[in-house]
Amino acid sequence: MPFLSSLIDPYFLAAVLAAVASAVTVFTLAQPFLEPDRLNGRMKAVGKERDRIRLRERERLNQKASLRQEPKAYMKRIVERLHLDDWLGTENAKNKLLMAGYRGPQAEVAFLFFRLVTPIAFFVLAVFYLFVLQVLDQPLMVRLGIVVVALYLGIKAPELFLRNKTSKRQAVVQRNWPDALDLLLICVESGMAIEAAFRRVGVEIANQCMTLAEEMALTTAELSYLTDRRIAYENLANRTGLESVKNVTTALIQAERYGTPVGQALRVLAQESRDQRMNEAEKKAAALPPKLTVPMILFFLPVLFVVILTPAMVQVFSIK
Repeated sequence: MPFLSSLIDPYFLAAVLAAVASAVTVFTLAQPFLEPDRLNGRMKAVGKERDRIRLRERERLNQKASLRQEPKAYMKRIVERLHLDDWLGTENAKNKLLMAGYRGPQAEVAFLFFRLVTPIAFFVLAVFYLFVLQVLDQPLMVRLGIVVVALYLGIKAPELFLRNKTSKRQAVVQRNWPDALDLLLICVESGMAIEAAFRRVGVEIANQCMTLAEEMALTTAELSYLTDRRIAYENLANRTGLESVKNVTTALIQAERYGTPVGQALRVLAQESRDQRMNEAEKKAAALPPKLTVPMILFFLPVLFVVILTPAMVQVFSIK
């Protein structure tokens, strides 16, 4: 057939391979230009947060109106009419939003809105699939139990989402915190003020970890505009929720209050952070062999047996 003959034609195959190679080359060269500039976006968000902090402090000092960005109108109307902040909003939820990286009134309103909408959506979908479409041929009590479980999952879904975001964010910060602490120690020992040191570390660490650079920039803004510097350090510890960051902020608060040297405390804490990161890496390396046992039994050993036994079986059957 002409089609099959063209498939085995070497000139046709060479042309196809050349076209594929050209397309891959063009895509590789154009990919850096197609990627969004995430760093500039995050730094612009940090600048907006700094402006909001400045406006908040000016409001407290001069009793002026706040110019903070308002949340979405329909979400705000639902939250205010149903008074969701009274029976769904808690201080613990606000702290979780901060640790997940969501700040401002728009994040709180969206969280309260989804805490109301998600259980209703899960309940309606479960009733529709089980009682209207009758996907499962089960007794009535079993289907009612599934509906209750779906309703419970809808209640817990926003909290699980925040917990997942918080754990990922904390893992990123924890991995890059020793490097930031080393840079902070160098800046402090070179004679920089703590505000300038935080600002410099935020700029230097931006290419490595945008989340940590954002936290450093916010701390710099709070150190510049808050009357009590202790609040800025405590806010940094609360936003990250990490024990290593809390230890550093405690040392900075003590140095601010009692005049103790900051460099020595930062040197000790930097060494502890590096040791902790090394211990975590060693734990992961030690846990690797047990995790590889089942994949090796299921995938590697059968292939190995096939490779070893196939020549012997071929010789045995050829002799017969």
